[in-house]
Amino acid sequence: MTLQQAQLQVDNWIKTVGVRYFSELTNMTILTEEVGELARLMARTYGDQSFKESDKDRNIGDEMADILWVLICLANQTGVNLTEALQKNFEKKNMRDSERHKNNPKL
Repeated sequence: MTLQQAQLQVDNWIKTVGVRYFSELTNMTILTEEVGELARLMARTYGDQSFKESDKDRNIGDEMADILWVLICLANQTGVNLTEALQKNFEKKNMRDSERHKNNPKL
C-alpha cells in the first residue's frame, strides 16, 4: 500500500464508518497518547521496566500502526500529501546530512 492509498483508505473509513474526523487538536492529542503507548511498550520490551499484566498482549507493530493512522488523519485534515512531504524530507536530509553522519565519530 502506498502512502497515497493509505490516505484515501483512511479518509474513506472515516467518512463511512467513523462518521467524521475528530478535530485537528483532538487528533494531535490522540497522536501524543498513541506515541506514549508505543514508548511504554518499548520501555518494557527493550528497556529495564517489567511488563504489567495490561501490557502483555500489546503489539509494537499495532502501536506503530495506531500512530500512523492518526498521523494520516492529521495529514488528510490539513491537506498534506504525505507522499510529497516524505519525498521533500528525503531531499532535505540528503542535502543537509550528506556528510554529517559519515563524519560523526560517535557513529
